[in-house]
Amino acid sequence: QVQLVESGGGLVQAGGSLRLSCAASGRTFSSYAMGWFRQAPGKEREFVAAISWSGISTHYARSVKGRITISRDNAKNTVYLQMNSLKPEDTAIYYCAVGNQGVATTSTSYDHWGQGTQVTVSS
Repeated sequence: QVQLVESGGGLVQAGGSLRLSCAASGRTFSSYAMGWFRQAPGKEREFVAAISWSGISTHYARSVKGRITISRDNAKNTVYLQMNSLKPEDTAIYYCAVGNQGVATTSTSYDHWGQGTQVTVSS
C-alpha cells in the first residue's frame, strides 16, 4: 500500500516562500513520476507541477512557472515543491501524487494521493 505524507504548508505573506515535502512509502518511489496538485475552496483540483522518475524532466502549470520548482530525492523517497513569490491566489490545499503515465498534467494520470497540506497566502 502506497502512503504519501505531505508537510510544510502554513500561513505566509504575499511575496514569501514555502517548501512543501511529500514523503512516500510502500512502493519503489524512484520508478515513478510524481506530481503536485492543488485545490482552492470552491474550485476544482488543478495541476501544479510534475517530475519524472529520474528528476530530469519537469513540467509546470503556466500560473506557477518561474515561481515554483519541483524536485525529488530518490534516496529519501521524497518529492519537494519550493514555492517563491507566493500570491494570495496560491492559497489552496496542496496534494502530491504518484504518477502512472510519466510526467502528466491530468489527475487521472495519478493513482495514489496524499492527504494534502494547507497553504494560505495573505495579502
